[in-house]
Amino acid sequence: MRNPRVAEILSVLAHGGAQVSLPSQLCAACLSALPVSGVGAALMTADGPSGVVLAATDERARELEELQFALGEGPCVEASGGGRPVLEPDLLVAGSPRWPRFGAAALDAGVRAVFALPLRVGAIRVGVLDLYRDTPGLLTSPDLVEALAFADAATAVVLHLQDHDGAGSTLTGPIDSRAEVHQATGMITIQLGISLAEALLKLRAHAYATGRTVSAIAADVVRRRMFFDDSESGGTTRRDPTQRWDRR
Repeated sequence: MRNPRVAEILSVLAHGGAQVSLPSQLCAACLSALPVSGVGAALMTADGPSGVVLAATDERARELEELQFALGEGPCVEASGGGRPVLEPDLLVAGSPRWPRFGAAALDAGVRAVFALPLRVGAIRVGVLDLYRDTPGLLTSPDLVEALAFADAATAVVLHLQDHDGAGSTLTGPIDSRAEVHQATGMITIQLGISLAEALLKLRAHAYATGRTVSAIAADVVRRRMFFDDSESGGTTRRDPTQRWDRR
């Protein structure tokens, strides 16, 4: 599920103390690790921006995140909708034609480059991590790899907060100690042919997307009321095909 760098980022966040929220800690760490001027993290849904800015390293980054919500355009909207990073190295050249209102506003705010990284689990949209820079130019290959690691870590943070409302188990440990969750994870592994770690992430992402708890989703899986597939929602509610229909 996670490469060593993602696990390292999450471990640092898990020991960072409770004075600052996990999304704020992640954005600050990302700012320190990369040659950027600001970082913002926002929630997204299948319908687009949710209007929730999880964290931002400064007021300018927060305003640019909120501006994209208001306008319905910008790199975070495009990255979430397309499911791929949006890397714009020079807003002066391409920003205004690509995003007429957002591009002009970002340039007025002194931003010259923006890099938006989608936070997704399969087809489920979770959010976007936006990186802003005052100088033009692409991220180097090592910097892009680092940025993608922070995006994966941000995805884990969002799902963790949804599961635990900011408290409870650690970021790097199991999300739930109850046997039913682990049993459901094993069943999803078989249904999708993926690893246990990937299955656990799918379970959490479906809970996030549907607004239900992980335990409730797990119960449906264990009782064969739900089967996981590759659909947009990640899960299908149907009867176990191996069971016979009741005949009355």
